[in-house]
Amino acid sequence: MRCLSFAVSRKRRRNANGDNWRMSSSPKVLFGFHAVGVRLKTAPKSVLEVFFDASRRDARMRQFTDRAREAGVRLIESDGLRLAKMCGSHGHQGVVARVDAVAQVTSLDELLEQLEASGVAQPLLLVLDGVTDPHNLGACLRVADGAGAHAVIAPKDHAAGISAIVAKVASGAAETMPYFMVTNLARTLNELKERNIWCIGTSDDAPKTIYDVDLKGPVALVLGAEGEGMRQLTRKTCDELVSIPMRGAVESLNVSVASGVCLYEALRQRS
Repeated sequence: MRCLSFAVSRKRRRNANGDNWRMSSSPKVLFGFHAVGVRLKTAPKSVLEVFFDASRRDARMRQFTDRAREAGVRLIESDGLRLAKMCGSHGHQGVVARVDAVAQVTSLDELLEQLEASGVAQPLLLVLDGVTDPHNLGACLRVADGAGAHAVIAPKDHAAGISAIVAKVASGAAETMPYFMVTNLARTLNELKERNIWCIGTSDDAPKTIYDVDLKGPVALVLGAEGEGMRQLTRKTCDELVSIPMRGAVESLNVSVASGVCLYEALRQRS
C-alpha cells in the first residue's frame, strides 16, 4: 500500500545497519485489467496468483492470460461472483490478483532527497486537501502519473487511502505514483517551502489564473475537495493562490479534472 507517513526524523527510517527499511505487509488484492496489468509489467514477481473469469473468452482476456503465463504467474479459473466477493466490487472486469507489497521509499523527505541526488532540481508535487472519494483519488493518481508528477500528498484525516477501488480507478498509477499521507498538512507545506518548493493553491476567487504563474521551478500544486475547497489553514500556508478560468455555467471542476488542468500546464511550461 502506498499510504505512507511523512517521517521527519531520519533516524526512524534506518535499521541497525543504517539502511532504509520498511516492514512487509500481508498480500493485498488488485483488480481490473489496467491495475493488474501494470503490476505484471513493473513487478511480476510480486504477483502471487491471478483469478480470472473462465467464462470470458474474448481477445482481451486471452491476451491478458497469455501475458500472465509469460510472467510465470499462477492462473486460477473462477467466476464473476467469486471475483466480486474477493475485491468487494463488480467492476473487476473478470480479473483479480493477490499481490505482495512492492518496496518503496518510506517518507516524503526521503523521496525528495533521492530526487535531489539524482539531479531532479524541479520537483512537481500534487497536494490534495480533503479528497475523501476513492474514485476522485484514483483519478488524481492517474493524472499525476500521466503528467510526470513525483508524488501525491494528502492529510491522514479527511482523505481517502489506497484501496482496491482506488487502484482500479487509477489504472495502475496506484502502483507507480508515491502517495504520502501526512499527520499535519500545513506543517508539511512549510517543510516543502523550506526546501524552496513553491506551494501554489487553487481558489475560485484568486485574481491570477494558473496560466499567469511560473510553474517551471520546484512546485507543489495544492487542491481542495470539490465544493468545500482547501481548508483555511491550508489556504493561508500556500505561497500563492491561482484560479482555473471558468467560462460556462458551472462554478467548479471535479478535483481530478482540476488536477489535470494544473499538472499539464506545469508540464507544458516545463517542456
